[in-house]
Amino acid sequence: MGSHARPNRIHRTGVRIAMVALVGAALPITAGGLAQAATPGAAHSADENDQDAPRISADHAFLLDARDGSQERELWGGAKADESVSMASTTKIMTALVVLKHPEWLNRQITVKQEYRDYVQKVGGSTADLQTGDTLTVEQLLHAMLIPSGDDAAMALADNFGFGATQDARTADFVNQMNAEAQQLGLTGTHFDSFDGISHGNNHSTARDLAKLGQRAMLQPVFADIVKIKQFKAEAPAANGHTRYYTWDNTNKLLSSYDGVLGIKTGSGPEAGYALVFAAERDNRTLVGAILKDGNDKSRFDDATKMLDWGFAH
Repeated sequence: MGSHARPNRIHRTGVRIAMVALVGAALPITAGGLAQAATPGAAHSADENDQDAPRISADHAFLLDARDGSQERELWGGAKADESVSMASTTKIMTALVVLKHPEWLNRQITVKQEYRDYVQKVGGSTADLQTGDTLTVEQLLHAMLIPSGDDAAMALADNFGFGATQDARTADFVNQMNAEAQQLGLTGTHFDSFDGISHGNNHSTARDLAKLGQRAMLQPVFADIVKIKQFKAEAPAANGHTRYYTWDNTNKLLSSYDGVLGIKTGSGPEAGYALVFAAERDNRTLVGAILKDGNDKSRFDDATKMLDWGFAH
């Protein structure tokens, strides 16, 4: 692909095609800022005196029941479920969704540029340790981005799925595609200025939006298959003609600690704190939730566990 054969040069019009809007009425926000249940079956709100709520440390939290997959029922929202804050690498959920709008390109090969490695070093980002000159497929790069949260893989995808004469132009166009997709999905509290979560000051979302984005992403079989993998091994042709072997471990500890967990994506950063978008299935029910700005690495997984336990009990 690259500057000579990017998918959007051929399928450019397809990038803007609207997806079906997320189903489920938004809950009204009271003067106190809490999402209140408007109808029977709507989400529980966070309230210090509400005994029927998960006891977690994160205020930026939201949980929904995915029901039949294409629709969702909002179960519970934390006190700040609708406050837009930095989302760190949970950004990559949308990066993957934009790429997966072109499933015909999953086997297309992309050569790793030195610029991708330089970028990770410059920003101090997480990496899949992609080696310059190696050739990986788009599907392998999705694994490299979603499992070890490789910023180098995210940049490779944005560079090859964006349109423009320069790398900066292509990655900027890709971010525009992400924002167009967020608008089409009705994620009104979400804005991207980054393809990987390294914010330039305007990369933010809400727990409600991210839960809905996670639910939408899990409808993509390729995405759902990737985010549940604990460890992935890949082989790629190296620049020297030999074969490169990669091993990527998933940053989502729920995969090893919670029965029925399906994924989805972690995130962390100085401004964002610790974030997690997660999904689990039990008794033919699938719950999807999101946590932002949690206190530490452990508490986000503890909070997700409590939210899931509460959700499956209701």
